[in-house]
Amino acid sequence: MPEDLHTEYKEARTDLPKSLFDTVCAFLNTDGGTVYLGINDQGMVTGVEKETVPRLKREIADISNNPQKLDPPYLLFPKEEQREGKTIIVLQVPLSSQIHRHKGQIYLRSEDGDYHVKSTHQLAGLLNRKLGIFPEQTPMTSFSMQDLRPELFDRARELMRARNQKHPWLAFDDTELLHVAGLFAESSTPDAPVLTLAAILLFGNDLAIQRAAPAYKFDCLLRRRNIDRYDDRLMIRTNLIDAYDQMMDFVEKHLNDPFYLEGDISISLRERIFREAISNIIAHRDYRNATPGRLMIYEDRVILDNPSTQYFHQPITPQNLASHPKNPSICKFMIQLGRFDELGSGVINIHKYLPAYSDGAQPLFEDTREGFRLTLPLSLLSEAKKKTSSVAGKSSGAESITDPVEAPVEAPVTITETGKRILASLRDNTLGRKDILTTLGYRQPTGNYKTAIENLLSQGLIERTIPDKPTSRLQKYRLTEKGRKLISGTNTSRT
Repeated sequence: MPEDLHTEYKEARTDLPKSLFDTVCAFLNTDGGTVYLGINDQGMVTGVEKETVPRLKREIADISNNPQKLDPPYLLFPKEEQREGKTIIVLQVPLSSQIHRHKGQIYLRSEDGDYHVKSTHQLAGLLNRKLGIFPEQTPMTSFSMQDLRPELFDRARELMRARNQKHPWLAFDDTELLHVAGLFAESSTPDAPVLTLAAILLFGNDLAIQRAAPAYKFDCLLRRRNIDRYDDRLMIRTNLIDAYDQMMDFVEKHLNDPFYLEGDISISLRERIFREAISNIIAHRDYRNATPGRLMIYEDRVILDNPSTQYFHQPITPQNLASHPKNPSICKFMIQLGRFDELGSGVINIHKYLPAYSDGAQPLFEDTREGFRLTLPLSLLSEAKKKTSSVAGKSSGAESITDPVEAPVEAPVTITETGKRILASLRDNTLGRKDILTTLGYRQPTGNYKTAIENLLSQGLIERTIPDKPTSRLQKYRLTEKGRKLISGTNTSRT
């Protein structure tokens, strides 16, 4: 296959080519593409020295996330492949919603290669095209930093730190973080930056979000008994960082999490599957559309759908997957927070883990004229498991699977994402409500917080320091012995 608008070959036996990020910048700005390192201009495989591959992959990741080199950054994930018995590095570069510069220069892609943008009319045309494709970059001229929630920035840094203690964005202040994440409009001036719609959706207070996107809503529905209406419902209109946690809490409330070993390590299948599924509907939603994004749990399946522009005309599989994020800035930021691994990881990981979760069932990813739709079949529990799950559900308020061979002495522990973060904050501390809320990144007690605290108390994982006066202003919380055993990994109950 010759080089073209979406394909670039570069020799890189031991070092990265100097022009590599000119091409990366051009692909990000134009229509995306794939760079093959270790193939020459004639399409002959020359290979990359095997021992240099780890270093080159690190360099690509470091440069792509460095605003001094690629501005704004766009974290890339190079992959090692074998061609004709030789090692090459493949770098998939998506179309970005932002305008990127490499060493201060803007590059575009043509059939003849990469070229430097010099005229203002070319730049204006590029900006208008991206705004037409990616409404997340819409300049919100009537909004300011006062419409954003400062504690959400601290929360974002906390999540980045949990993913990478040396994350390059940790040292930035709030304004710098917005810039490096590409959340200021391209047309803004240095002394008067203009926020984008993506910035409001990620960091805005609830009032600002409703002003910026009046139709924005995620609707979570449980439809086991009443499939025409619902058995339980949660409507979400808050920022996307909290929206993710609230949807995960809804899933944990209503879906089981069977015991599963990957190698010799116990992992949560439910968490692996649904963090990707929920991240998908957040990252790929059309936030201009009045139709809500939905998460619907039925007896035999879970369906997630949301309005978006159709790009694929057949079911999406790991074999035909081509990354085409509808909201690249939001998608990029969710990756930084550890909400999912990389572009395309949702299709790959859900196909990998759903068969183990649902007795061999396969997911169905569809891009239709109405929007994106993901169907996750659920295996029906055996009668024995149904009985033990029912007993556990009555005592804990959530469904859990226990091994049918031998009933446990006590109900399995069920903890929401918010509950896990509260336990972590109390690992080495006794904290009052205000301190816990600060750790969580909240200003006021939310429904998630109140439910999580009551759940942890009822399961004996935490206790009050003044048990006789629950509402005392001096009240604090601490871990019980059971809670300490759980977070230290010595408790065998499943979460």
